[in-house]
Amino acid sequence: MDVMARTRYQDVVDEIGDLAWDALGVEDMMGVAWAYYYFSIQFRESLTAARAIYPDDVNLQRLEIEECDTANLSPWPGVAVAGERMNHDEFMRRTLTLTQIPADQARFFQAAGEAYLAFTRRINPEMRALSIASYEDGGLETVFNGMLRFSGWQNTLLQAFRHFVTEHVRFDSDPDQGHGALSRHLVPDDGILPLWRAFRDLLVTCVPNLAALKRSTS
Repeated sequence: MDVMARTRYQDVVDEIGDLAWDALGVEDMMGVAWAYYYFSIQFRESLTAARAIYPDDVNLQRLEIEECDTANLSPWPGVAVAGERMNHDEFMRRTLTLTQIPADQARFFQAAGEAYLAFTRRINPEMRALSIASYEDGGLETVFNGMLRFSGWQNTLLQAFRHFVTEHVRFDSDPDQGHGALSRHLVPDDGILPLWRAFRDLLVTCVPNLAALKRSTS
C-alpha cells in the first residue's frame, strides 16, 4: 500500500474507527455483529474474486487458507468444536444464533445486510480483489480496534464476537507473516471507495447510535 498518497477510502476507514464504539449498549453491539456478518460474506466473496484474477498468487493462496475452511477460530463454545474447519463468515453466522433477538429486528438486519450484498456484488471484481489489501493491511485493524473500545461484552454472542475480533487483529497485524503482509502487494486506490462507504453505511443503518452518540475521549 502506497503510504505516500492519502486516499479518500482511508478517510472512511478512519471515520469508522472514530465512531462512538465506547458509547454503545449491549443491544447496539449485537447489531454491529449482525452487520459484520454480512461484511464477512462480502469479504469472502472479494477474496474469491482476487483468487480468480490472480490464481497463481501464492500469498493469496495462503490468505485463503487462513480465511476459508480453517480451524484458526476453533474451538469456541456453541460455535465451533476443537479442530472444526469453517469459513469465517460461517463462524459469524453461528455466533448470531447464540443470543436471540426479536424477529422484527432480525428481519431488519437481514434486509439491510442483503441490500448491502446486492450493492457490493455489482462492483467490478477487480476493485473487489484490490479491496482485500485495504481490509487486511490496516483497514480492518482500525475498525476492530475501534470496536474493542466497547466494554460490555457480557452475553454469549458478544463474547464470541470479541473472540473473532481479537483474533483477527492478531491475524492481520504481524508485519512479516500476518494477513496484511500477504495482501500488501495489491495496491488499492479510490476505486474501492464505494465498498468502504457501503460498509460504513451498513454499520450506521444497523446501529444508528454509532453516529448519534458522542465518542468518549476519557
